[in-house]
Amino acid sequence: MLILASTSRYRRELLQRLRLPFDCDRPEVDETPLRAESPNQLVRRLARAKAEAVAGRHPEAWVIGSDQAAELDGGILGKPGDRESAIAQLTAMAGRTVRFHTAVCLHRGPHALEALDLTQVRFRPLSPEEIERYVDAEQPFDCAGSFKCEGLGISLFEAIESHDPTALVGLPLIVLAGLLREAGYQVP
Repeated sequence: MLILASTSRYRRELLQRLRLPFDCDRPEVDETPLRAESPNQLVRRLARAKAEAVAGRHPEAWVIGSDQAAELDGGILGKPGDRESAIAQLTAMAGRTVRFHTAVCLHRGPHALEALDLTQVRFRPLSPEEIERYVDAEQPFDCAGSFKCEGLGISLFEAIESHDPTALVGLPLIVLAGLLREAGYQVP
């Protein structure tokens, strides 16, 4: 049995690409960053905590936990939640490079297989009008960094530097497929 420790539709849609049967379960984990926690430390801790929380309810299953944080100037950008916050985030990122840290943990019993992806996104200079048009069109309020790269958000960038294009959406499938093979799954 395979379980995705998430209710994110983005992660669910990504995992479906691997054509493995799986269920989803809400991890119920406090995602508040710890004092002085780096983005890398945060996403690693939360990916593992999500996987462990669900694995505790399903000890026979392999559980996938994942987390992502956007980093700008060493600070963590969370999900904006509303229009004003999304506009503020995109204004701060315009013309700059933002680092997206995405961790994944595959957990079962005493076994935890973990990986981390770093994606750098170079935003093009953006006018206030462009930012408002984008936010009003896609309403990316539940996305770290206030954009959906799989949609219109791609028009905000100059470049994306990554080893795994799915990591930016929230679940690095290249590395996850490797972890699943290590756990005994046939992918493909």
